[in-house]
This record gives sequence, structure tokens and C-alpha cells, in this order.
Amino acid sequence: MATYKEVNGTAVQNYAGTYPGAVDGELWYNSTATTFQFQYAATADVWSTGGNLNTARKQLQGCGTQTAALAIIGFTTGQTAIVESYNGTNWTEVNDLNAARSSGGASGTQTAALAFGGGNPGNTPNKIALTETWNGSNWAEVNDMNTARVNLAAAISGTNTATLTFGGEEPAKSAKTELWNGTNWTEVNDLNTARNDLGGAGISTAALGFGGEGSPSVIASTELYNGTNWTEVADLNTARKIGAAAGISTAALAVGGNAPSLTGATESWNGAAWTETTDLATPNGSMGGAGTNTAALVFGGQPSSITAATFEFNTGVAVGAWSTGGALNTARYSLGGVGTQTAALGFGGSTPSKVAVTESYNGTAWTEVNDLTVAKTQFASAGLQTAALAFAGQGPAALSATNETWNGTNWTEVNDLNTARRYLSGAGTNTAALGFGGYNPGPTAITELWNGTNWTEVNDLNLARGNLAGMGTTTSALAVGGGGTPGIVALTESYNGTNWTEVGDLNNAVRGSGGAGIQTAAVVFGGYSPSVPGPTTATEIWNGTTWSNDASLSTAREALGSAGTQASALGFGGTVPITTATEEFTKPGTITKTLTTS
Repeated sequence: MATYKEVNGTAVQNYAGTYPGAVDGELWYNSTATTFQFQYAATADVWSTGGNLNTARKQLQGCGTQTAALAIIGFTTGQTAIVESYNGTNWTEVNDLNAARSSGGASGTQTAALAFGGGNPGNTPNKIALTETWNGSNWAEVNDMNTARVNLAAAISGTNTATLTFGGEEPAKSAKTELWNGTNWTEVNDLNTARNDLGGAGISTAALGFGGEGSPSVIASTELYNGTNWTEVADLNTARKIGAAAGISTAALAVGGNAPSLTGATESWNGAAWTETTDLATPNGSMGGAGTNTAALVFGGQPSSITAATFEFNTGVAVGAWSTGGALNTARYSLGGVGTQTAALGFGGSTPSKVAVTESYNGTAWTEVNDLTVAKTQFASAGLQTAALAFAGQGPAALSATNETWNGTNWTEVNDLNTARRYLSGAGTNTAALGFGGYNPGPTAITELWNGTNWTEVNDLNLARGNLAGMGTTTSALAVGGGGTPGIVALTESYNGTNWTEVGDLNNAVRGSGGAGIQTAAVVFGGYSPSVPGPTTATEIWNGTTWSNDASLSTAREALGSAGTQASALGFGGTVPITTATEEFTKPGTITKTLTTS
């Protein structure tokens, strides 16, 4: 029978410890700790990867929702008329606009949209006023805007019969605002500040214009339209131009852009002020945007080169948390790791000298156990705390193909791989393992299968690369990130027991990261990121289809050891510089917060 404690006349569940039946939002009294406790969901705003556009491009426009969007026009090697439709997973090419252009405006839905203005921003005479309407199948030319311009904004949540456009270049910076009534454009009251490359959200009678390039520089100014006039309201936290936009006048999103260099900064508008939220992992500008401030889509752009990448933004996503675990006895990097969060094995690595040291973790502390037979680093591993495999890597003097198996007490040399290499990755157990990628001396795609006795070459990775993360089994594995040609990649490949298939990319290219989990539920963390550049704290979660950002490591590091699952992982060692630090990742869905009793 439940017992209760009275608090200011209110009965609160009284329980000796953490209440196992607690639900989100429930308060109880912990009679053992003599404190009140409260359970709440651990959530965050999260970016995840979506399906790539069919045509990489920048200076494009978007409209619609996260699951039903249009990507319109843009620049590839020149202006394009290409239009693509998004279903929440994939982009499909639909009928082109009648006129190719870039840096124009668009509003409406996936089945009823409007495209207007644009041209070639680098060619002053090539600015058009042309307007086209979309009926879900075809584009039709309708009456032109009053003023031809590029780099303009639109109330992207408007309709094809009622929308607003504002700002841009004529070629001078413009404050002009035009209203579309389904037949004609009419000039209405101007913005307070002339600008181009600004963001726009809202509908024809309630719109938001923000950021852009004023005179003489990038600005943070935000203006609100009430159907008649523009009013200056609270500025963005980060001044920017050529970012993406989503939402309405009371709930909008500003993403990325130039500030003045490329940024991933993301801000949410609540009708009164902008609040910084989770950044887009890779700084980007000249993107298209669609959706709301809680479920948005950005696509295309030019982070370094013109891209087809798509990213989805969601608020209130359950996230994990990193906490400090027991320190290794020997600081090192490029070490092996197997097991679980509470029963792990860490072995080998560099101090920077190569070592054979093996340590066992019980969830609290590391204990030294018997060494590897050969000191090595940059090798792959598979298995559990009591039955592990360490193979290939860099031996005492040269690239190694040697293979050792652990029986819970001792390491024993067994049959070598067919190809010596370092910085490869592995998956599986000590009797059924997969080794893939690495350097020999350059990036390789070689994959080998261990049957407990011998290694056999099987089908290669699609991309030759080393210093990648791996997880899973011999019949369902993941190969994530790494360094290939031309450089560090975000590529993820999935193995089905026969072939490797390219699946969704990481949000951020990385090498030398830790990884844990299985083919359909994995986590990667840390590593070296070219977008930093340097070691990163970034953590990403794989749901079998896409990667999403999660809670960051406490300390940026690369070349770390790892073990565990998606929901309960361990990261240890690595270069910060060289460290003994261990961090534990837990993704419980809910966490318990202890309240003060004062």
C-alpha cells in the first residue's frame, strides 16, 4: 500500500529511494535521502539528416512542411529551373519552372505554390519579375511583380493566392514590399530598413523579415508586418545573411548563413524575442528552408562546395547525458575497447609509446589485468569483457596483421589477417568478427571475416577509408565516418552479411570517433572534425535511418576507446591531450532531478 507525505496540505508519494513507478512530471519524497525528487523528460532541440536532393545547388528557395516540401530553382553551374518534392524521406524531381533562375522567392505548399523574382545575382541586368504558380503538377506564368529583384525574402507560409515578398536587390538594396492577391502584385508599405539576402517567414497579413545585408554590413534587425505596416522588433542574437527560414510571424526559425563567415547558428522566434537553440552541425548558407520552428527542413547550400544535403530540425527530442566514470590507470590513445558500460575492456594504444596494457572496467573503476602479447596501437577490436579480439594495427616496428584472442584471463595469438593495416575498424565477437577499412599505407576498402579460426576476404566497402568507427555483427554492421579520398567523410555504410550499402550520412564529417551499438541503433562520439577544426565533443545517434545530434561529451577528444550500446555507452582515453578520462553515456528517456528541501 502506498504511503504519502503531506507538503503544505498536499499529499505527495512517500518512497524509500528513487520511485520506480514515477512518470514524467511526478513529484515524490525520497525518505532515504530525505529530499523531494522530480522526474522529467530529458529533451533537446535536435538536427538529423534527411534524404539528399537529387541535384546539389545553392541560392534555392523552399516552401511547405518538413514532410511535404518543395525545393525550387537554384544555382548549380548556372541558374536552374529544377523543382523537387520531399515526402519526409526522399526528394523526387517534378516538373520544372518555365524560367531558370536563382535567388528568387517562393511560398505556399507542396501542392499549391508560388515562385517569383530572382535571376542571376552576379549579373545586374538579369533580374526578373516573373511569377509562376504551381498546382501540384505544373507551373504556369501569371502576372509579374512590379519590381524585378533578386535576393528577396518571402512569407514562405503564405499561399499561392495570398503572399508577401519584401527586400532584395533592384540592383540597389530594396525595402519594397509587394502583396499577391492571387491575380496581381500590389506595392504596400516598405520595410523600415532596405536590405537583401534576408530571411522571411509568415503569411501575407502577418510576416517576419530578419537579418540580411543592410548598409554597409550584415545586420540582425527584425521587422514584423501586421497587414499594413512594418515595425522593428527584437534583433537576432547573431547578425546574418543568406540563411534559411521557416515558420510564421509568431513562431519562426532562422538557420545558418553568413555572419559574416559561415555559421550553423540556429535561433527560434517566439513572437517577442529570438532564442539560441541547437546549431546546425555544419555551418552552411544559401540554403532553402521549409516547415515550422518546431519541425523544419533545410536543404542545399554551400558549406564548402555546393551540396545536396538535407537536415531536419525537431524540438523536444529525448536526449542522453554524459557523466564522469572511473579513470584509466594508463593514459593513452588509439586503444581498443569492447564490452558494455558496466563490464568493459580497454587494451593497447599509445602513450605515445605503444603499450600492451589491458584494463577491465566494472562500472566504477578500471583494474589492470594481463597484457596483450604484443604492444600495438591503431588496431581493431570486437567482443566482450570476457571474450575479445584485437587484430591488425601498428605493431612494434611495422604495420601488423596479427590477431589476438582474450579468454577473460589471457591473450593468445591466433591466425593473422590476410592484409596488414592500421586504423581499421571491427564488429562482432571473438569467434565471428568483421574487420574493414584502414590504411595500407593509403586508405583501403578491404573487408575480412573471422570465423573463429581463419580470416576470409569478403566484399569491400564502397569507399576506401581508415580511422572509422564500426559496430554491429558479421551479418549486420555499420562503418561510420573516417578518412578517405578526398578527406574526412560523414559517410555511413551498412553491411548485410554480403554487401555494403551507403545509408544516411552523419551530420558532421569525423574521423577517430568512438562508437557503440548495433546496425539499427548506434551512437558515435568525439573524434576529429574538419568543421571545428580539431577534436570534437559531438555525439550523434543512429535510429536505423538517420543520424541526429545528442548530448555532447564533456571534453573534446579523438582516438578514444569505446564500448556499450546506443543507450548505455562508454568512452575512455584519447587525446585531449592524452587522457585517462572515462565518460559514460546514458539515454534513459527520463532522468530524475533531486530538489532542494529548504
